[in-house]
Amino acid sequence: MAVIDVALAGRAYDVTIEAGLLDRIGEWATDYLPAPDRKVPFVADTNTHRIFAERVDKALNSAGHTADWFVVEPGEGAKSWAVLERLTDWLLALGVTRSDRVFALGGGVVGDLTGFACAVMKRGCGFVQIPTTLLAQVDSSVGGKTAINTGAGKNLIGAFHQPSAVLIDPLVLNTLPDRDMRAGYAEVIKYGALGDIGFFEWLEKNAADVLAREPVALSHAIATSIRAKAKIVAEDERETTGVRALLNLGHTFGHALEAETGFSDRLLHGEAVALGMVLAARYSARREEMTAVDADRVETAIAASGLRSKITELQMRCNGERLVDHMRHDKKMESDHLPFLLLKGIGAAYMARNVALSDVAAFLDAELERA
Repeated sequence: MAVIDVALAGRAYDVTIEAGLLDRIGEWATDYLPAPDRKVPFVADTNTHRIFAERVDKALNSAGHTADWFVVEPGEGAKSWAVLERLTDWLLALGVTRSDRVFALGGGVVGDLTGFACAVMKRGCGFVQIPTTLLAQVDSSVGGKTAINTGAGKNLIGAFHQPSAVLIDPLVLNTLPDRDMRAGYAEVIKYGALGDIGFFEWLEKNAADVLAREPVALSHAIATSIRAKAKIVAEDERETTGVRALLNLGHTFGHALEAETGFSDRLLHGEAVALGMVLAARYSARREEMTAVDADRVETAIAASGLRSKITELQMRCNGERLVDHMRHDKKMESDHLPFLLLKGIGAAYMARNVALSDVAAFLDAELERA
């Protein structure tokens, strides 16, 4: 078992990583459960509920508790005003108080939706993240970013609301489809690329074991990733100093690709981040800030994990200017310029504020032609 402290003043919490934790949630999470005569609110999507609800109910019943389930459809469509309204009405009907904890069992969509609902419930009630995807375990469950989507874009309505705890059972990933496992692995590589060359080198040698869910390698990858994120979040919780922005490596390019592909299953978020990291590395090399050799290493590491590493693989009918236009709607847009997370080398990400979008468009035009 590993316990990682997210050290925030007045809002510190632990991330616990333990194989088999889900089957023991009733016995060890008692501090986060209401009195025995109160049902425990759980939010899940239909897939997660189908796979895990029986196990959760059994674990809670053994500790004298009963779950009450709010189940949503899987996918980004659940992060909407309509579903948020239904969830908050349900929590109010249950009589949830600010001292209660709502449990989010699922991937990033469930965590984001539940966290935002709890942020606005009675001006803030507690919630516990139980992430069931690799992407959520190493990224979205830690750090307190919660949000829903609107017609204007993804995650534009939200709040910073830290969980009371994050409970991670690596064994739940045995039910995760391989494609989703690879998409989550993109965020693992990100931590090495942005600030830990030693971890990046370890992943170059051990990627196959992590993706195959080999217990020791997988737990090491999860714990190392979370420690990296916890350190950054502790230094810049609300992304005001620029430190937390480092976590967006690959996201500016990636979000443009997601937008162009309609935020659909054609390109999962983690897949977009992976390809975005390759583009960030190659663009850094174009600017002569990173060597071409290191840029190639990033691309090779992405490709070796089974993720797309070339923009041409998406077979999009667009040009660089169209992708740049998507970037102009990015949350990070500042006045008339967009900060870019680029690399001075593997493990050395930095924020560039002198990037000409016309140059980015020209770069993407070239990438759209690269075999």
